[in-house]
Amino acid sequence: MKFQRLLWIILPLALFFNNCADVLDMAPDGNMQMDEVLSDPNKVEALLNSCYNNIPQKGFTYWFYENLPIAASDDAYTSYEAADDPITGIYSDANSASSHHMRDAYDGHGGGNNDYWIRSWQQIRLCTQFIELIDESAVNRETDRGRFKAEARVLRAFFYMELIKWFGKVPILEATVPFDADFSTMTRSSVYDVAKFIASDCDAALTEPNLPWRIDHQDDAMRVTKALALALKTKAMLFAASPLHNEGEDHWEEAYTTAKDAVAKLKANGYELFTKTTQPAVYGTGPGAALRQLVSQNADYSATPRDKETIFQIRSGGLFVWHIGYIGSNMPNTYKCGASPTQELVDAFETIDGQPILNLEKPYLDEKHLQPNYNASNTLYDPNNPYANRDPRFDETVLHNGSTIVFDSKTVEIETFIGGAHAPNFDITDKSFSRAGYYPTKMVTPGASGNNQINSSNWKYYRLGETLLDLAEAAAEAGHLNDARAAANEVR
Repeated sequence: MKFQRLLWIILPLALFFNNCADVLDMAPDGNMQMDEVLSDPNKVEALLNSCYNNIPQKGFTYWFYENLPIAASDDAYTSYEAADDPITGIYSDANSASSHHMRDAYDGHGGGNNDYWIRSWQQIRLCTQFIELIDESAVNRETDRGRFKAEARVLRAFFYMELIKWFGKVPILEATVPFDADFSTMTRSSVYDVAKFIASDCDAALTEPNLPWRIDHQDDAMRVTKALALALKTKAMLFAASPLHNEGEDHWEEAYTTAKDAVAKLKANGYELFTKTTQPAVYGTGPGAALRQLVSQNADYSATPRDKETIFQIRSGGLFVWHIGYIGSNMPNTYKCGASPTQELVDAFETIDGQPILNLEKPYLDEKHLQPNYNASNTLYDPNNPYANRDPRFDETVLHNGSTIVFDSKTVEIETFIGGAHAPNFDITDKSFSRAGYYPTKMVTPGASGNNQINSSNWKYYRLGETLLDLAEAAAEAGHLNDARAAANEVR
């Protein structure tokens, strides 16, 4: 069998063209032929490990510890727009199709949170190469061969899904492409076709008996599973059906059946929503306590895990840091407020009866969103007491006027009214105060402060709750309203 020569960064083991000139008697330089790699089970495992490279860490690993995608959305606004950083470029509309402060190379980003095009294609090539070679490779146990191949397929699906999120239509490369190929002849496939390719990789992985449903040991943290394959299938088909990508075709029924099948299989294999806190002394006993614990603590790895909801979490990094993305406001030992919730995010939380507070057909009466258009059917919302009777997730996500926190072992009441201790400050050079009058709390462990320095969980890419919401969306769009309501109510 002929193997392509390639640069293997992770070991590092670079393949080389051997110059056999008799006049040169070169000492070994650590370079190795691919057949030497594939004949050693440990090096084969290292080759698989390289397929796990470049998974973005998300969270606070962007430039200057900014939760950049959130700050760039309608949900939040940075507390430090005076800085010469990517978010400033986004706010000032200094991006283009060829250069984007969040998507492309930027030296200040950490955790693989940039150059998504290059990084994803690097990983897809590594995964494809591994899939092509593993059948002829040495392994420590024959059961490893099937699992390794399935892992590479799921990882290839993962990186194709990342490409869809950032770029939409992309080429489908089912085999490794020579380095000297004419890439200008390649064409982009529709998002639907890419989604079907993702689904085919995931389906192949799901048939592998040695690929587990759940990781049950810390040593295997972040290895992919059948559960991730189902979550990826669901997400890919949802994107393909969306108006942004469907190219005038109706794929909602297929997205619905994919999501419904995924949720059923996840539940049948031990996944369930995290609905009751295991630490009431820390998180309280309110209806939102379980959500706060779920998102602020790492998933645990055991045969009987506390967290049976999380499907895929990065191994390290992406931490939400208590003194950077929390209260700020010149509280002791804090550095900056970070990306703070906007009024638009606050307005998105329903009342406890499931009714939106705004008229969804026209939520605001003006372009700047200063005049809310209230939902006349909502009898529980009172504009003069706006935080009462709200979905329990609201208070676990947003600190607002009247919220209380424990900071340095003291109870602190949040004061966002004009003149209050935590009032918004519109000086763009002051990074300690919210611009919108709200502060983030969702990812912060209650009680985190200078004398209780607790950082929160690594980034969780996929959870059962998210797949249920994917099902709710697809079911609603496909006309299965009872299923949509049931899936949404489960998460509520």
